[in-house]
Amino acid sequence: MTSYTCHRAREPIPIDGDLTKIAWRNAPRSPRFVDMATGDFAHFDTRAAALWDDENFYVAFWIQEPFVEAQLTERDSLIFNENDVEVFIDGGDCYYEFEINALGTVYEVFFLWQDAFRAGSRFDPVEFDLRSRDALSFGGNFDRDGKTFWRGTHPRGCRWAFLDWDLAGMKSAVQVDGKINDRSVVDRGWSVELAFPWAGMKWLANGRALPPRDGDLWRMFFGRFERMIFGGRDANPQPAWCWSKHGVYDTHLPERWTEVQFSTEVR
Repeated sequence: MTSYTCHRAREPIPIDGDLTKIAWRNAPRSPRFVDMATGDFAHFDTRAAALWDDENFYVAFWIQEPFVEAQLTERDSLIFNENDVEVFIDGGDCYYEFEINALGTVYEVFFLWQDAFRAGSRFDPVEFDLRSRDALSFGGNFDRDGKTFWRGTHPRGCRWAFLDWDLAGMKSAVQVDGKINDRSVVDRGWSVELAFPWAGMKWLANGRALPPRDGDLWRMFFGRFERMIFGGRDANPQPAWCWSKHGVYDTHLPERWTEVQFSTEVR
């Protein structure tokens, strides 16, 4: 598991997808993303950076892409089936997943470990009522060997996936350096800029201060999925690139995500 120091932003960052802003020029960037399973460098360069202030946690992605493509336009479509970038935020007994494609289409899910979901727990409120929410049981992978099909391979077992949960106030923006969905043009890539309000993270805080205090640690996933086609067929598995190597093609492993340490030092 790698670590990253997330510095305080000098001033609020407008979310428009433009990463030439001084804030992002000064923010430390991640190393080049690696293959999720092997740790080898990804085919295309991908970098991320993060900043924070009293209101928001900010994330930026620089995405090299010779042919920027995206087709899905409906919110909460399965964005990971095409080229995307992703952010996951760990909350101990729960975690949040965010995905976005080059058209700016967003997908959000809130995951709650089933061993933590019980009467009288902090997750007992009506917000997580399985009878009224769009929730599914989720094992974390797609193994079909009969032993892990239902529960996956994680020691904690299944999660409840709340498909209709949104992080309140989240803002996102995309800019494309090229011409999207036009293979007659060689593109430079695309950029993503995000703001996740601390006010929407009460379930993820897990006893931590919101906004964070100097030195606080959070685990987060920063990743990218790339749809590649060879001989008319999709690559299987689909290339998955991320900041921290997982050793296996499974995104949903909070214990292997990047450790983000918050600093009050201004950048």
